[in-house]
Amino acid sequence: MLCAALIPAFSVCAVSVSAEAAVLLCAETGEVLYEKQAHKRLPMASTTKIMTALLTLEEAAPQRKVQVTREMTAVEGTSMGLLPGDTVTLYALACGMLLSSGNDAANTAAIAIDGSTQAFAARMNARAAAIGMTDTHFVTPSGLDDEDHYSTAYDMALLACEALRNAQFVRICGSESLRTSYGNPPYARTLTNHNRLLQLYADCIGVKTGFTKKSGRCLVSAARRGGVTLVAVTLRDPDDWNDHIALLESGFSQVRAAALDGDLSALRIPVTGGNYADVAVTCAEAPQGVLAAGGGDVRRAVFIRPFLYAPVRQGELVGRVVYTQGTRTVCVCDLLAGRSVSARPAPKTVPQPRGGRLHSWLEWIKGVF
Repeated sequence: MLCAALIPAFSVCAVSVSAEAAVLLCAETGEVLYEKQAHKRLPMASTTKIMTALLTLEEAAPQRKVQVTREMTAVEGTSMGLLPGDTVTLYALACGMLLSSGNDAANTAAIAIDGSTQAFAARMNARAAAIGMTDTHFVTPSGLDDEDHYSTAYDMALLACEALRNAQFVRICGSESLRTSYGNPPYARTLTNHNRLLQLYADCIGVKTGFTKKSGRCLVSAARRGGVTLVAVTLRDPDDWNDHIALLESGFSQVRAAALDGDLSALRIPVTGGNYADVAVTCAEAPQGVLAAGGGDVRRAVFIRPFLYAPVRQGELVGRVVYTQGTRTVCVCDLLAGRSVSARPAPKTVPQPRGGRLHSWLEWIKGVF
């Protein structure tokens, strides 16, 4: 099932934020619920590590062990406490990025995966392009300042939505603390999450903080309530905790998740040449969508083939059902054939005598004369 909203159509949040740039997205639909200079290119500090951690976790073996070198730890700023000679897993490095915001963790992962931070930045930019982050360019895996290292509030929201599809990423960034081990030899450590919104806002599930003198305070957050996930981003925001709570609360007042009417039991498609005259239609999945509060009734439009030729396979695509609320497309669901229909065997023909009808007439004439 594909659920998609094509054009932002929710009412704008009645909030104001102190950030230079901000955006609030509904993760399920991609719709913008609030924006303020959402496409302005700005430095995004350690929220960069959302991309670095996601790529690290997507490696085939996140429990792969890495031997830390001096080059890997030669980076300023926040640290998870890595030292040359330590042994650490890629998974622990992702934890160190998302909780401790370790620049050493980001550098170590980048060099371990691609051999250099420059090569890893190329990987980051390729993934950004694939996600649709058209106003983003990565230079460092950690988010340290660079003139060519920038993004936008909107692009960072797209990145957060992508990262939240990774179960390991969600578990890590939503943890207030985690136990992991690394060192020489490895020993157990507890990492504490810098994201205070996890304590301040009950529905918060992550994602990442960031700060440099140049970028100011940056925050990417996500919250889930009643089947709806919202993503908020603020860049250069001196009051980010309060702004995010206000944005998320306003967003949840605008949207709700709802099961949609998927009963198509009265609908049947005629079948030509089959052992059954028609076939029932079913939804590929239970249709559901995110609705705008006060947005009006949901309408259902069914598009199916006028008839089918046998044979028909159960589960064969026979149409689609589209749910709309006002001008918004809430959900598009595939419609499938409810059962298989075999083709009727061709009628048997009576075999003619050798020579056909002419032969039969000649034999009759012979009999007469």
